[in-house]
Amino acid sequence: MTYKRQIKLSAYLVGTGMHTASWRLPQAQANSSIDIDYYKNLAQIAERGKFDIAFLADSLAINEVSHPNILNRFEPITLIAALAGATSKIGLVATASTSYIEPFNLARLLMSVDHISKGRAGWNIVTTRDLSGNTARNFGAEEHLEHSYRYKRASEFLEVVKGLWDSWEDDAFVYDKEKGEFFDTAKLHRLNHKGEFFSVEGPLNIARSPQGRPVLVQAGTSDAGQSFSLQLAEVIFSIKHHLEDAQEFYRSYKSQLAQQGRDPEKVFILQGISPIIGKTEEEAEQKRRQLEALITDEAGLRFLSDYFPNIDFSGYTLAARAHELGLHTVQLSKSDFKKHQPFIARDNPTLRELYSMLTGAFSSNDLVGTPEKIADTLEQWFQEEAADGFMLMAPSLPDGLEDFVNLVVPILQARGLVRTEYEGNTLRDHLGLSIPANRYDESAYEVIGNQTRS
Repeated sequence: MTYKRQIKLSAYLVGTGMHTASWRLPQAQANSSIDIDYYKNLAQIAERGKFDIAFLADSLAINEVSHPNILNRFEPITLIAALAGATSKIGLVATASTSYIEPFNLARLLMSVDHISKGRAGWNIVTTRDLSGNTARNFGAEEHLEHSYRYKRASEFLEVVKGLWDSWEDDAFVYDKEKGEFFDTAKLHRLNHKGEFFSVEGPLNIARSPQGRPVLVQAGTSDAGQSFSLQLAEVIFSIKHHLEDAQEFYRSYKSQLAQQGRDPEKVFILQGISPIIGKTEEEAEQKRRQLEALITDEAGLRFLSDYFPNIDFSGYTLAARAHELGLHTVQLSKSDFKKHQPFIARDNPTLRELYSMLTGAFSSNDLVGTPEKIADTLEQWFQEEAADGFMLMAPSLPDGLEDFVNLVVPILQARGLVRTEYEGNTLRDHLGLSIPANRYDESAYEVIGNQTRS
């Protein structure tokens, strides 16, 4: 199978959409986050648009200012298992934390879904940010793990999971009824891992999948997160609001991949986008105004006060500018704030825009308009090496996804930038990634870290 460079597309599926007030739209189904038929429909729309990935995020704790769409929702690995039966081609990526589960359990869950989907699963690897302040207490601990410690632990966690996924060589199960031989004992391997954080014997009680193992996705924006992703990620999720910022990140990250000895063309950077699409510029602007009007000053300022605990927001409305409160000079360790700081310093957004940005539904002017305008922007970012593709974080669902699939995708397809048909069956097929070699195959075997061959 041959591949030419085309835009990779992922659909971020979350209830009524990324905009925190999307549930208030007249057409919104407010309880969509726990409606499996609703999610099946979303995944099928994305598959009709020939998307590479349907992406499901997660959080392990909530509080009173959490995004409405995460207050009452499905666990994502369970959800993609259900979506596997409602789709046949699109990749299915679930978020799972390395901080609050054992490697053996997670390896088994993800490989099970990879088999159920016939090789279409991916894992978005997170160490969990404690935005709610009570994550650790949900799991019997008092303190959330420190940032750099979490990533150090996650590196070993991932090596254990990958080692467990290689427990069985690809042709280990022979099912020879005449000889009474169910499997070749020489092709079953115990991990026997003894490291700083984990001691895991193995083997895993499930074979490798049609694509070898799930695709590894990562979205860490901190220095520790990027260092972690450079070692292992096959898909990267980033958010940059200016072309130049995205190009700088793209060049830097691809260069660091090469320095690590990895092929930069086999790691895909997806930029998060929240387009608002109208048949005319005026219609798109009206949609934006409708969404923004649904954010109350009370809700927005309560969130911002919780996010910036040392800033006094009393006396302000969401029409105030970030620089009025000195938010462009605030020093926060939160990685999701740091990724937006260049934009905040340069463009001085309103508090309403800042709220949308921090909750994941900010739409820059280049992404509000006609289908042709949106397609032109994406083509420019792709051709000028600011992205390998895009994570569609539609402000409202399902209409934002439907508009993109019905109106923007056909333009990109006509330009040869997006596939018109799936050429393969697995997520690795869609991305043009080869099946990873099993570490225990004689032709590819090497000792990795603390893992030893049995």
